[in-house]
This record gives sequence, C-alpha cells and structure tokens, in this order.
Amino acid sequence: MRLRFFSSKTHFLSFLLFMIPGFVSAQFNSTAMELENLLNAEVVTYAQATRFVLEAAEEFVTNDPNEAFQYAVSNRWLPLNTRADGNARLDHIALLLAHSFDIKGGLLYSITKNSRYAYRELKYMNVIQGRVISSMPVSGERLVFYVNRLLARQDIIASLETKRITPVSENLVVSNITDNVQEEITVLEN
Repeated sequence: MRLRFFSSKTHFLSFLLFMIPGFVSAQFNSTAMELENLLNAEVVTYAQATRFVLEAAEEFVTNDPNEAFQYAVSNRWLPLNTRADGNARLDHIALLLAHSFDIKGGLLYSITKNSRYAYRELKYMNVIQGRVISSMPVSGERLVFYVNRLLARQDIIASLETKRITPVSENLVVSNITDNVQEEITVLEN
C-alpha cells in the first residue's frame, strides 16, 4: 500500500498557510500607508478626513473617500457647500466628529447641531486644544490627534459604565461614578 505524501487537503492547507499572511500583510501595509500619508498631509481634504473619521467611529466603513464624503454630506454632518477635494476647516471637522462620535453636547449644540457650536463643544471637552481658529485648515496630524482624544474618552466612559454594575448599592454606584468621571476626565484633560 502506497501512501500519498501530498493529498488535496495538504495542498489546500499549504495554500492557505502561505496566502493568508500575504493578504493580511497587504491589508496592513495599505492601512499603514494610508495612515502615514494622512499624518504627513499639511492639509487634509474633506474626503480624506471623512473617510478616516467615519471608519474610526465605526459609523461607515468604505475604501472610497468620496463615498464617505457623500454619506457625511447626505446626513448633514458636513455643510452642503463643501467639496470633497476642498481643504478641511476645523469647525466643519468638529461637526463631523461630533456627529460621528455621537457627542450630546451643551444646550446650543443640541438645539442647532451646527459647526460653530460643535467646535465650541469639542474645545470645551478639551479635544481641540491650543490656540486655534475655527476657520483654520486641519492637518493630518491634528485630525489623528482629535480622533484619538475622542476614542480615549469613549474608552473611559465605557470602562466606567462597566464598573457601575459591580457595586451592591445603586446610590453608591451613582456617587462613585460621578466622582470617578470627574477625576478621570480631569486627568484626561491634563
């Protein structure tokens, strides 16, 4: 009885063994290259910014920046007079960030949902930092920084919500969470 050294299963498994890492590394290289291009951009376009923000917020994932831009404009997350290839303004990006990350905001933002109050809300939350003007163009580095701040803020809030379930007394939970939120937000802002 003669044993077959390579069966069809072996061929298939060896194919998977060699091809899957190639696909994964190609996808990783593509994403790393996109992120590097974004970080090196002096000024990002609305299409670039929209694609990055929507994907980071897990709101709308696509490989086409123009499709992401159209999604944001159709949902009024960007002003209607913006162009996909135009330089992104800080107040417009603030509106996109606020909608994408579902920021509740203060009284005026919750009523108007416009870029002026979105900018002010993110400035108040210390996501937008430093001496900036609302009409200034956004660099790729700043955009990544803003998204990072919002993702970190979401993680802190999520971890506090999971801690909320563990204490026995509900009154203790509410008072502990408010104290912890204030402490962790203060630490985050510093």
